[in-house]
Amino acid sequence: MLIAHLPAGYILASAARQRSAAPRIMTAALVGSVLPDFDMVYFFLTGGKVHHHDYVSHWPLFWLALAVVALPMVGRLAPRWFPAAAVFFAAVMLHMIMDTVAAPMLWLAPFDWSRFELTTVPATYSNWVVSFMLHWTFGLELLICTTALIVAVCRNRRVRSAERA
Repeated sequence: MLIAHLPAGYILASAARQRSAAPRIMTAALVGSVLPDFDMVYFFLTGGKVHHHDYVSHWPLFWLALAVVALPMVGRLAPRWFPAAAVFFAAVMLHMIMDTVAAPMLWLAPFDWSRFELTTVPATYSNWVVSFMLHWTFGLELLICTTALIVAVCRNRRVRSAERA
């Protein structure tokens, strides 16, 4: 996915905020939805020799193991922050699922190096971005972005109505 991680995080956070008034749910979801891609800094610093989905920051089992350790600790030490922490890890996993749509992911790393992806985006054009933008999966990204925009507009209308009342 190229552009839909942050909008998907927004949709997730919007749904979570309807269930919990815990602090920082939106921030947690937005950060979690893009955090795995911060490995792009390292990717570019090292000359892009290894696809960034091969880094530990894109291993779903790494994030699951971290959640298994972190969530009980947050629940015990800072229960007020538990919903935000849970949404953070949900957003990270949403990122992994979305990446699996059109890019190979190492879902079982470091135990198994098999790559999983729903579909392959062929390098039809010399520029890989153009190949992605003209593939059907980019339509899915646009749908996610449009949904996030609709959710934001509806939320804004509700907030304005509540302020007037």
